[in-house]
Amino acid sequence: MKNFHLPLPEATYEELRAAARRAQLPATTVAREAISSWLRARKKAARRQAVREYAAHMAGTRFDLDPLLEAAGIEELMRPDQEAK
Repeated sequence: MKNFHLPLPEATYEELRAAARRAQLPATTVAREAISSWLRARKKAARRQAVREYAAHMAGTRFDLDPLLEAAGIEELMRPDQEAK
């Protein structure tokens, strides 16, 4: 594990301390979890953006989705008897 000195604005520091008290956890644990969560969200957003860009670039080419497969997928997602996932 590495240490990282992170100066925080007073309001952010107070919010972090309050959240840690409510969770009955050390503030460093809450901060570590918040940073990890943010990094995972950024990675997920970057992956989604890459997929969107790839799909837009490949639209209309031989690598585009097969229209029948796409229609079947949409139909399956729209079925009312499917439970929310």
